[in-house]
Amino acid sequence: MIRKSDALNYHSEDRPGKIEVKPIKPCFTQRDLSMAYTPGVAEPCREIEGMPEKVFDYTVRGNLVAVITNGTAVLGLGNIGPLAAKPVMEGKAVLFKRFADIDVFDLELDTKDPDQLIQAVRLLEPTFGGINLEDIKAPECFYIEEQLKETMKIPVFHDDQHGTAIISGAALINALELQRKKIDQVKLVISGAGAAGIACASLYVKLGAKIENLFLVDSKGLVYKGRKEGMNPYKQRFANGEKPMSLAEVMKGADVFAGVSAAGLVTKDMVKNMAERPIVFALANPDPEISYPDATSVRSDLIMATGRSDYPNQVNNVLGFPYIFRGALDVRATAINDEMKIEAVKSLAALAKEDVPDSVLRAYGQEMLEFGPNYIIPKPFDPRVLIREALAVAKAAVETGVARRPITDWEEYRDQLVSRLGRAQEVMRRIIHKAKEDPKRIVFLEGDDPKILRACQVILDERIAKPILLGNRAVIRKKTTELHLDLKGAKVVDPNKFERIEEYAADFFRMRCRKGITIHEARKLVRTSNYFGSMMVKLCDADGLVGGVNQYYSDTIRPALQTVPLSEGSTIIAGVYMMVFQKDVIFFADTTVNFDPTAEQLAEIAICTADRVKQLNVQPRVAMLSFSNFGSTRHPRAEKVAQATQLVKMRRPDIVIDGEMQADTAVVTEILNDVYEFNTLRKRANVLIFPSLEAGNIAYKLMERLGGAKAIGPILMGTSEAIHVLQRNCDVEDIVNTTALAVIDAQEHKHCVTEPIGWDVS
Repeated sequence: MIRKSDALNYHSEDRPGKIEVKPIKPCFTQRDLSMAYTPGVAEPCREIEGMPEKVFDYTVRGNLVAVITNGTAVLGLGNIGPLAAKPVMEGKAVLFKRFADIDVFDLELDTKDPDQLIQAVRLLEPTFGGINLEDIKAPECFYIEEQLKETMKIPVFHDDQHGTAIISGAALINALELQRKKIDQVKLVISGAGAAGIACASLYVKLGAKIENLFLVDSKGLVYKGRKEGMNPYKQRFANGEKPMSLAEVMKGADVFAGVSAAGLVTKDMVKNMAERPIVFALANPDPEISYPDATSVRSDLIMATGRSDYPNQVNNVLGFPYIFRGALDVRATAINDEMKIEAVKSLAALAKEDVPDSVLRAYGQEMLEFGPNYIIPKPFDPRVLIREALAVAKAAVETGVARRPITDWEEYRDQLVSRLGRAQEVMRRIIHKAKEDPKRIVFLEGDDPKILRACQVILDERIAKPILLGNRAVIRKKTTELHLDLKGAKVVDPNKFERIEEYAADFFRMRCRKGITIHEARKLVRTSNYFGSMMVKLCDADGLVGGVNQYYSDTIRPALQTVPLSEGSTIIAGVYMMVFQKDVIFFADTTVNFDPTAEQLAEIAICTADRVKQLNVQPRVAMLSFSNFGSTRHPRAEKVAQATQLVKMRRPDIVIDGEMQADTAVVTEILNDVYEFNTLRKRANVLIFPSLEAGNIAYKLMERLGGAKAIGPILMGTSEAIHVLQRNCDVEDIVNTTALAVIDAQEHKHCVTEPIGWDVS
């Protein structure tokens, strides 16, 4: 429930409005000022004068869209004028930036004259990479868009028309599939003959609907052949039938109803009179043509969508315009054509059939979302929409010849889109690429856990690893079917039916017989997944292990440490988290294992962490943290850190390291170099070694919860094999990330080659 006071406070608190302009280049010194403005700015001006296309290299134009309105058809508020429309246009700017990293200027034009508006927009072309027309009434909006598209060489897109059409088109494709109907055979009724209604009709025909099966209804009733009242050329194209009919009459026997009109126009009886297995899209906002409870109360075979977020299947334009412009801008398209719109439709429809990430489920308070009557289009906060839709639109632009900067390396472009989701996504994409170069056999201890199974679908699709699932084959197959997964390529191993279980037990007994383990206990232990998985890695039946999704950390790590020896030269194990901030990545260690390490142990943790960071193609700069700066406080705890620093410098002079130092000294270059000019780091540290487990654990959790960092890990160090323990109750994305790290770890270890063991999941 949104109260009036809440909405007004949201828009007025602190600084009024919702957007601001921020510089993206430094402007702190006289030199910065001279670079940003005169005289330095003259150089890009000269370059652009000589070669206009360089405007995209030296200015923001290639990522700047104008959101333009005259306020004549604002949301459900009507003709409220350009000033009252400004909050909506600012909101549009927020959505562009939030979902597709596109910058926006909102422009409210004080004219109802279509030709004046057209002229004003034309004159703005040098400023923008694209034009998003918004909340302009019909039929003028059709004429305005047509004229601008004909004369401008940048994309022009009226979202009220095409946005609703594209999103509802994707929903229609999937609803028809679920209802077992074909688009060229169904009777479609569209209520509303304004911008959205005409655009929906046009796009549905392009998707395969027969124009003779499509009936357009406005406030005067059916748009039929020969009708005179309230007609225009855009309605005339969809005139159908020979006589006046009411909406109730037209809806009899209809397979599909799409409403983009007004609240309360459809009754329960109208829905009752539709064909079997009907589809109802009641998209009027804020109140639909018929409420979700009313429609579903009279038809159990119904699939329904609305424009509301409090019911299933929200048709929300934010699933369209940010990503369509993202793809168009990235190839410097001269237009957004029908082919680009249709590819946007197809990408959304296809994405709804894929497994939904845990982050999306959390955002919507859902435990499960899967393709079906209550989930026919992706949710607005699904981060994958950017990648799938923008990529599809960009490809269509290139294929249809409207791209001025065609993309040839689509995998690289996909990575660019991922990076727009945040630094964490960008970093993990690089790690996943490295894992994909040489996928390894990774055994999953909880092979029948739904999160593990869903993660394995991503792992197989991305070719990150070769999964081995521990558990009962029948149970795993049943859960795979229930989750609608295709895990072809994954293996299943049941410890209780494993032919070489005695070999495993004998080997484990040899290792632990002087640690209090009898042969009987060894046979019992190796049948449990934790011990069995570790033995698989030790005996070369798997290259790495991932587990702990529903276990305490210690319960997972203990069997691994009893089975797999430490790496050569190691005396301890430790855990490191990769903390991904908005613009930086910093590694925190030890955060999971050692309570109060000695100077020797701290030195070993630092060396292990530096080596592991190098595996991830990052050059480590290690800071040994304390409450003291280079001897400023004499205390045994500070001296321990200083001693550990000297041990590392003696043993590994190739590692860039210094300490003891306080945390702000380590990460603020000005403090590091201005106050302690003798330091050997010179730049801010990217590896932080904490003096105790409590310090490391507190720091990473505070940074994750209050500092906006994404914690990836923990990455276990010091073992001779790729053993990686998940945090209890982690999500699917964390499992995929940890698996990629396990594969990279396994790539560093030499393994004997054995034949794959286990049954196929299928």
